[in-house]
Amino acid sequence: METPRPLSERARQVQPSPTLALTARAQEMRRQGIDVLSFTAGEPDFDTPDFAKAGALEAIHAGYTKYTPTPGILPLREAICEKLWEENHLRYTPDQIIVSCGAKHSIFCVLMALLDPGDEVIIPTPCWVSYPEQVRLMDAVPVFVPADEQTDFLPDYDAMRRAITARTKAIILNTPCNPTGAVFPRQKLKEIASLVLSHNLWIVADEIYEKLTYDGHTHESIGALGKEVFAHTITINGMSKSYAMTGWRIGYMAGPTEVARAVNRLQDQMTSNACSIAQYASLSALQDKSDWHERVRRAYDRRRQIIVDGLNAIPGISCWRPRGAFYVYANVAGLLGTCANGKTLETSADVAEYLLERARVAVVPGEGFCAPGYIRLSYATADAIIEQGIARIAEAVHQLEGL
Repeated sequence: METPRPLSERARQVQPSPTLALTARAQEMRRQGIDVLSFTAGEPDFDTPDFAKAGALEAIHAGYTKYTPTPGILPLREAICEKLWEENHLRYTPDQIIVSCGAKHSIFCVLMALLDPGDEVIIPTPCWVSYPEQVRLMDAVPVFVPADEQTDFLPDYDAMRRAITARTKAIILNTPCNPTGAVFPRQKLKEIASLVLSHNLWIVADEIYEKLTYDGHTHESIGALGKEVFAHTITINGMSKSYAMTGWRIGYMAGPTEVARAVNRLQDQMTSNACSIAQYASLSALQDKSDWHERVRRAYDRRRQIIVDGLNAIPGISCWRPRGAFYVYANVAGLLGTCANGKTLETSADVAEYLLERARVAVVPGEGFCAPGYIRLSYATADAIIEQGIARIAEAVHQLEGL
C-alpha cells in the first residue's frame, strides 16, 4: 500500500500544550486509582455563578439556539463595550468587538490578522505556553525578552528596545501574567507604549486575569494611556477566568475597526459564531452587579498566602509573591543537582517529573513557559488541597540526596 503524503510542516512542528498534557496525565493517573493532586490547570475551581447559568437557561427556553452573527449577538457586544468603558476606560463601539470561542481563539485570530511570514513578535518571558506556538503557526518569529524575580518579572526597557528590528510587528503583553502573577504598573506600561509608538507596532494586550490582583496592586489597560496608544492596541479578554466559565468558551477582542473586520472575515471561515447559549450566559454575567468577583478574589488571596508561605519553607525552593492571577512561579534552582534514586535532577522538568512520581503532585515545569528553572502551580483549588500538596512536596524534597 502506498504511504499517504506527509502531514503539513505546520502540524508537524507545532508543540502540544504542556499544561494540557500534564493535566490530562494527572487525570489519567486518577482514573487508574492513583491519588494525584493536580496544580496544573489554569481553571477556577469555583462553579459558574447562578446569574450566568440563568442567562443560559433563559436562552434555551426562548429558543436562542440558532446561529448568531459571526462577531456575536449585538446585546453582548454592547455589554462588552459598556464593561470596557466603565472598568478599563477604553471606548469601543460594537462593530469593534468580535466574540470568539475563548480568549485563546481571539488571540489566534488577531495574530492571523496581523502577521505575515517572517514578521517578529516580542514576547516577555516567562510567558503563557500558547503565545510562541501561535506566532509560529503564522510562520512568524517569536522574540523573547527574559525577566526574573529581580525585576519582579517585568521586562527591562532597554532589553525590549534592543529586541526591536525592522521585522518587528507586535508586542504581546499579558498583565496580570500567566505564569508569574506579575502586574505591569503604569510606568512600565508607559515604557512599552513609547516603544510601540516610536516603532509603529501593534500591542496585543491579554487582560484575561484583570479581576485578580492583590496587595494593593491594580490592573490598568495599556490602551487607556492615550488616543495614540489606543489606536495601536488590540485588547483580549473573556469570561473563563473572571466568571469561572472555562467550558463555556467565550472570549473577545476589541480593537481598531480594520482589525475587527479582518478578524470577522477570518472567523467567518473558521468557526462562525461562538455558542449562542454561552453568549447569553455571558451577557447575564456582564450585567450582574453583585460582589461575586470580590468574594472570589479574597478566596484566591487567602490561597496565595498559603501556597507562597508553604513553598518558601521548603529547602531549595524560593517563591516570589505573585501580584495577580492565580499562579505561583517557584524557583527550583536550589533543587537542581540533587539526586533521587541515583538520578540527578538537572532541569525543572526533572523536578516536575520527580514530584509527580514521588509526591503524586502534578506541576508544570518552566520549560513550557520559556523560562526553565521554575515550576508553576495553580492555586485555583481548595485550601486543604494546597496544604496537602505543600506537605507532599516538602516530604519529597527532604528525601533528595545532596540538598
